[in-house]
Amino acid sequence: MTYEAARRGDEPGGGTASEAVGEDLRGARPLWRQRDFGIFWVAQTLSVLGDAFALIALPLLVLEATGSVARMGLLTAVGGAAAVVAAVFAGAVVDRVDRRRLLIACDLVRMGLYGLIPLVWLFGPQIWLLYVVLPLCEAVGMLFAVGYVTVVRALVGTGQLTEANGRLNATAAAAGVLGPLCAGLVTAWSGPASAVGVDAVSFGLSATCLLFVRFRERAPDDRQDRRPGLWQDLRTGIAFLHGHPVLRSLTALLFGFSFLTLGLNDLVIYHLKHDLGHDDGTVGTVMALGALGAITGALLVARVRRRLGFGPTWTGSVAVCGLAFAGLGWARDVPVVAALSAAFLACAGMAGTCSMSLRQEVTPEHLLGRVTSAFWTLQYAAAPVGAAVLTWAAEEQGTAPVALVAGAACVALAVTGLFTPIRGSGRTVSR
Repeated sequence: MTYEAARRGDEPGGGTASEAVGEDLRGARPLWRQRDFGIFWVAQTLSVLGDAFALIALPLLVLEATGSVARMGLLTAVGGAAAVVAAVFAGAVVDRVDRRRLLIACDLVRMGLYGLIPLVWLFGPQIWLLYVVLPLCEAVGMLFAVGYVTVVRALVGTGQLTEANGRLNATAAAAGVLGPLCAGLVTAWSGPASAVGVDAVSFGLSATCLLFVRFRERAPDDRQDRRPGLWQDLRTGIAFLHGHPVLRSLTALLFGFSFLTLGLNDLVIYHLKHDLGHDDGTVGTVMALGALGAITGALLVARVRRRLGFGPTWTGSVAVCGLAFAGLGWARDVPVVAALSAAFLACAGMAGTCSMSLRQEVTPEHLLGRVTSAFWTLQYAAAPVGAAVLTWAAEEQGTAPVALVAGAACVALAVTGLFTPIRGSGRTVSR
């Protein structure tokens, strides 16, 4: 289906008139009184809490065994590449299957894969296993992420999307405060492999919670499998993005932003341990303090977007991300590294929440999976290469000049956004 065909007969939010009425009725209740959203909220918080362990533990496993930030970046790149490949087909899969069952299956698969790592590490480090497990988990995670985006609107309706996404991101960030602290302690006490085991357990808990969530049934036409094929589905999503001026500009700019920032986490860990000589506990503490910024950004995003509009919120957030990134490599004190990390995560979260909410608002229900898949495929297409280049350059030239160049490039992307339709998108987005 082309973009113009998708637009005909749709409400401004992207659904049919009857769907919009149902969504408005659901949206009349405060989020805290919506049972299914509440359970889904808990499931995602548990999952992110475990992810915070793996976020620290996996790079530390590589650094502990090899001492190389370039090898850390290579692992990130391999995982990112698997996610990009999965994104090509994820939207078509999500739009064809029962989304609740898909989310549960993705959680269970990741529980099993991550659970292998601490078991194998009992007999000694096996770095090759990380290069097998992480790409598989990232591919499955991409399926989950696309499904996750499609079900939020089914839970709360279009009217509360930004608020719901902000709350999900806020509690995820709160879990991101506790997670790194605990991960640092667990890693210092029993090694990073044990911390990966905690991530595996969290996926099991998340799957259990999802068993009790009731998602809205899609209309019968949405579930028919009379579509031309997976590649055509991807082209359909790309056509929709190309036909929407704001989404078209966002996709192009986020392509560059992802290229520059995917390796940021590896860079911060390497800077703390190699350049500044701190231990695993300090890494966990800095990551936890940085997550406080993500909480702040997630809680403020709905209010800031209502007041400033989409364009100023997004471009301003990306600009601050660049400034914070530029200063990270030069920071010699742990509190300064933590503060800059917090600023980056706060603004990255605000920009990401705005971007995701916009896609959910303007995309028809039956296209949401394919449009999300196409968006992420294009956005992250070059990100794995960027992660490998960033960390290789940091090992060769040092973290300070690399962070400065990458941060300046992020600011340039924000300035470029002022010359696109993003700038004119205010409190409501014209289609």
